[in-house]
Amino acid sequence: MPDLLLELRSEEIPARMQRKAAGDLKRMVTDGLVAAGLTYEGAREYWTPRRLTLDIRGLEARSRDTAEERKGPRTDANDKAIEGFLRGAGLSSVAEAEVRSDPKKGDFYVAVVRKPGRATEEIVAELVPQVMRDFPWPKSMRWGAASREPGSLRWVRPLQSILCTFGPETEEPVVVDFAVGGIRSGNTTIGHRFHAPGEFRVRRFDDYAANLQKAFVVLDAERRKEIIRTDAENLAFAAGLEVVPDEALLEEVAGLVEWPQVLMGEFEESFLAIPPEVVQLTIRANQKCFVTRRPGGEGLSNRFLLVANIEASDGGAEIARGNGKVVRARLSDALYFWRTDQADLADLEGLRASAEALGLDLAKPLDQRMAKLDALGVTFHAKLGTQGERVRRIAALAEEVAPLVGADPALAKRAALLAKADLTTEAVGEFPELQGVMGRYYAKLQGEHPSVQAAVSDHWKPLGPGDAVPTDSVAVAVALADKLDTLVGFWAIDEKPTGSKDPYALRRAALGIIRIVLSNRLSFRISLLSKALLHQLAVKDFAEFSGYLEYVSSMASSGEMERYFRSRMPGFMIINYGELFDEAWEAYSRRFVEMKDANPSAKNVEVLLFQKPNYWTETESDFNRDSMLVFSLVRRIEELDKRVGEEGDWLTGNEPLLSHQDITDSGKYPTISRYFDDEAKDLLSFFHDRLKVQLRDDGARHDLVDAVLSGGAAGAANDDLLDVSRRVEALGRLLDTEDGRNLLAAYRRASNILGIEEKKGTRIADAVDLARLAEPEEKLLAGAIDRAEIELASALEREDYGKATAALATLRGPADAFFERVLVNAEDEAIRANRLALLARIRQAMHRVADFSRIAG
Repeated sequence: MPDLLLELRSEEIPARMQRKAAGDLKRMVTDGLVAAGLTYEGAREYWTPRRLTLDIRGLEARSRDTAEERKGPRTDANDKAIEGFLRGAGLSSVAEAEVRSDPKKGDFYVAVVRKPGRATEEIVAELVPQVMRDFPWPKSMRWGAASREPGSLRWVRPLQSILCTFGPETEEPVVVDFAVGGIRSGNTTIGHRFHAPGEFRVRRFDDYAANLQKAFVVLDAERRKEIIRTDAENLAFAAGLEVVPDEALLEEVAGLVEWPQVLMGEFEESFLAIPPEVVQLTIRANQKCFVTRRPGGEGLSNRFLLVANIEASDGGAEIARGNGKVVRARLSDALYFWRTDQADLADLEGLRASAEALGLDLAKPLDQRMAKLDALGVTFHAKLGTQGERVRRIAALAEEVAPLVGADPALAKRAALLAKADLTTEAVGEFPELQGVMGRYYAKLQGEHPSVQAAVSDHWKPLGPGDAVPTDSVAVAVALADKLDTLVGFWAIDEKPTGSKDPYALRRAALGIIRIVLSNRLSFRISLLSKALLHQLAVKDFAEFSGYLEYVSSMASSGEMERYFRSRMPGFMIINYGELFDEAWEAYSRRFVEMKDANPSAKNVEVLLFQKPNYWTETESDFNRDSMLVFSLVRRIEELDKRVGEEGDWLTGNEPLLSHQDITDSGKYPTISRYFDDEAKDLLSFFHDRLKVQLRDDGARHDLVDAVLSGGAAGAANDDLLDVSRRVEALGRLLDTEDGRNLLAAYRRASNILGIEEKKGTRIADAVDLARLAEPEEKLLAGAIDRAEIELASALEREDYGKATAALATLRGPADAFFERVLVNAEDEAIRANRLALLARIRQAMHRVADFSRIAG
């Protein structure tokens, strides 16, 4: 059968786009051929920096003739309906249509529309131009004189030629003739830009690939990668070294060359004083070169490997020398960054306030950088405060999490305070990929505890499904606190993932927490930590808007106050605005009235303040202390750039107007407490969705995960993620046994009977009456349930889910015997209710482990 060869040759295509572009070309062309009624045996795509190639084998020479039946109106329909049918079917009269009969609908018209097949060359000549015009390049351009014409071709780089041939192996193929963007298809191409720039004629793929090889072009990208890998390893081995593996760089470099030539360069050994990650990233990012190391050694060598695209007459010596000069210049910059980051910052005095607030030591360079990050007031998110405020939250939570994961709370807090410090370093400013890595080096240089060093580096992990999770307990505590702060914060301001949109990578953060918990076998209630963070955010926001309430309550009506409040309310409190406002207004107005009653002179202060807001200063003492406190509070509110809580709320003794206890007291402020519960539950549901994905990826059955999350010992909460995982594992082991499968069958039988009787309103006894158990099998089952429930309760209390499922498995035999020999729906109503109560106890006992109704099979 005939083969189709298509090559689209252009200027250099960016390496990152090549693989996907070749795949898109294959998909769009083959889908178009199939849609046109053609079949083919196989298709493969190829790519180099200058060409996208498609080889389709066994493509039919012609599409098949088709006949399509179109059902029309009844024969006695009105003329307008019949005319519309004829027009749509392409018939000139009803005589060209068939008449068929249906016993129910009577006689009706049917048009048989026959379409003759088309030559493949004709189909391809229409398809390829359309594919090229619709091609999904991430970025594209127009060029030349043709770019001024309406509808001109857009391509990633200027297109230079189109090769398109079609024909069987035994015959001379034909050129599929078409034109796109002023370029007409042909049967010629060129090889390497410098080594073989002349055209050569192409018949089909085999001679195309062979002639390209002669013209210094390796068409297959995987072959180019293998050449680079092998030559690099051999060259390094000859120098007594080994290549540091870098698959991403190998993929990129293979997309930069058509005729790969591996060369070795070098730089001064003095640059090896720089951390190896910096050396590798400097050489990789700027020169696309591989680094080397001594076999089995930890450090790098001063040799690097580069990949050229030409065979140089001097063996590549000058190319290697030129790359070496550039590498040395880049490493000189990196060395400067490395040394600068270890020196003291210029304005330490300006950082003292931040250092004291965070408990930092300005004698240490990394502490200085953290103080700088705080002092700069870099915004993390407009509704979630600055990076410095975020670090405070993470440090507080890490200290709480530490005991749960076996970490030292003091070390966890210290690590959290330094975790983001390297964001202000020169090295991370140049190479953001090194955040955490550089912090670890700087932490080591200033003598931090090894666990603190590990936490600074590893708290970012895992960054993806293939990344390792932190294992040091302090690193685990900080990583959990960091990710949970991200999740809870964005949840609180209603920036949740929707559909395919997840701009803040919240799904990745949740999966990261889940992987850390499962990998380190950590058991704690995630919702309690979520609420703790919600409370931190709430206390800050209450402290901020308390001032607005105090200020406006003295001069405006409730309605005016409400409008003012709504327009200026900070943070996440605005989300559940309605009821929250009512409670907050009542609480704050009551406090304000109490303060004014205790300090009558404050009313005069308010009048003067609102008439002449710039008249009074804190240094004047014409009014008593309480009056001045009112003024101080209002002045700070009007500035709007300071939190009330930063200087202490003098009205209530250095405490926020609503304390942590206030906002968690469900009796005192039910709406606020309910809000925290609702947000925590919503976030937990998000965790459950991610946990299902993770456990399925780990090999768990999806129905078992659903069964555990829908019931079980932890009830509706299920907020101990490790506990959920362990119950899924135990349930899976149970159902892999014959007893487990038979027990599931017995559960279904019991559950079905109960479901039917409950729908009918049949009475079911509240408890089993032993006196009404007449048959030996029902007595045996009742005793088995009693024993199983005792063992089950004990096992669940110990969180021994293997023993819990084993206790359930003991019900299998008695349940089978009961269903075989006992009639559940006895004529005696009391006996029937008693036997149904037995079945209800089976269902209830099994639901303590999982909702077995959700298990498939």
